[in-house]
Amino acid sequence: MSNQVPELPPLREFASAAWQSRPVGQRCKLIAAVRHVLADAASDFIATSGNAQRTSPVDTVAAELIPLCDALQFLAKQGPGILRTRNYGPSGRPIWLWGVRSQVQRSPWGVVFVLGAWNYPLLLGGVQVAQALAAGNAVLWKPAPGSEPVCDQFAAALQTVGLPTGLLTVLDSSVATATAALDAGVDLVVLTGSARTGRVVLERAAQRLTPAVLELSGSDAVIVSASADLKRAAQAVRFGLTINSGASCIGPRRLILQDTIADIFVRLLREELCDSPEVEIHPAARVDAASLLGDAIARGGVSCLAPVDPAGLINTGRMRPVIIDHVCPDWPIANSDLFAPVATIQRFAGLNQAADICNACRYALAASIFAAPGEARQLASCLQVGNVTVGDLIVPTADPRLPFGGRRSSGYGVTRGREGLLQMTTPKVVAVRRGRFAPHLRAVDSRTLPTLLGALQISHAKRFGGRLRGLWRIIRTSMGSGS
Repeated sequence: MSNQVPELPPLREFASAAWQSRPVGQRCKLIAAVRHVLADAASDFIATSGNAQRTSPVDTVAAELIPLCDALQFLAKQGPGILRTRNYGPSGRPIWLWGVRSQVQRSPWGVVFVLGAWNYPLLLGGVQVAQALAAGNAVLWKPAPGSEPVCDQFAAALQTVGLPTGLLTVLDSSVATATAALDAGVDLVVLTGSARTGRVVLERAAQRLTPAVLELSGSDAVIVSASADLKRAAQAVRFGLTINSGASCIGPRRLILQDTIADIFVRLLREELCDSPEVEIHPAARVDAASLLGDAIARGGVSCLAPVDPAGLINTGRMRPVIIDHVCPDWPIANSDLFAPVATIQRFAGLNQAADICNACRYALAASIFAAPGEARQLASCLQVGNVTVGDLIVPTADPRLPFGGRRSSGYGVTRGREGLLQMTTPKVVAVRRGRFAPHLRAVDSRTLPTLLGALQISHAKRFGGRLRGLWRIIRTSMGSGS
């Protein structure tokens, strides 16, 4: 793949002339066919995806290959229906628009610029690239540093199933390349990254008023009520802290525990995590993790597991899972997007307090709830986040039908699912008037206002009598009787 920023006008021209003209069903089917390559060459993708943080093939298969293939299959089956043109005829049409029939077409933006993430480069970037291509766009894909091989491999797989040359260009991972692509004038930016990166990219995109979808990181809450299955909740927290070396945007960062069971739950967490090995933390996350852990201990936080060693993390880049108890909601560690196996504990008495603690954080990507069904429903309705999972952690978000996105510092817009596919298009309305009826083209005279008032009453008067008066007003006006 070329490492040069492409000439965008020819790329856009190629996309509109060749790719957009294909029926949407053909585009979706072609893109989705790459899942067969992923399945047949799984060992190769596992090897390419491995790095210091991704040491387990299980994580690659379970957290990337399977959900990506599921998303591609969803694209083949549901994509054509989602992207189809929707027609609007007489039913529901305002009476004064007699003769007008309209349709809403889903038009591709043109050139979509995808900025990938390092923690799940194949799943996150792959779904976005696939949806953008299926929607009719050309795509520039900038991998995160270290993710270039697997992105190139996925792009090559798309070529093997018939993707036309020139539609997908994998760039190098440098900041300079990203800046050049933004400045060259892409049509839509799709970023998965930190809030810090989101601000930088959005500021640059704003110079050209380029729209953006920002899937930014979180500081996700796990609310555990006294009515929960505590063992199950502890197992879920262990899973969330350890998958992918703790580098998940929807990992459990804030454990919000009902005070009556908090100590019991801490004991269960110790049992679940006592044998967890050291893992290597991504260089981009080490300094923040060490600084925030040191600050939390200095403020009076108490480590529930091994002693916290911020200096050791900086020196070696490695750590075991850490859980800090007795944390206050306004501490920096409770308002940060960490990509390390770190969680804090805050305690609550009633459900309203639990919701308040969750919503106080500036990040609002996702939250998990472990509670009896009634309590869980009550809590879920109060949480101001993009995704709520009840009785589990992380895994249900792999459902290809579901959109994924957050609020506030966790970004805006969504990727994946129906809504994510629609984000890769922009609506275009085509309205056609047939027949001679066009009252708005007549010159304004003494009959115009009474006719309009009559039409307003016919359509929107509260009582039937008011609607009859509106009809009578129009009849009298047309007969020349005035208002």
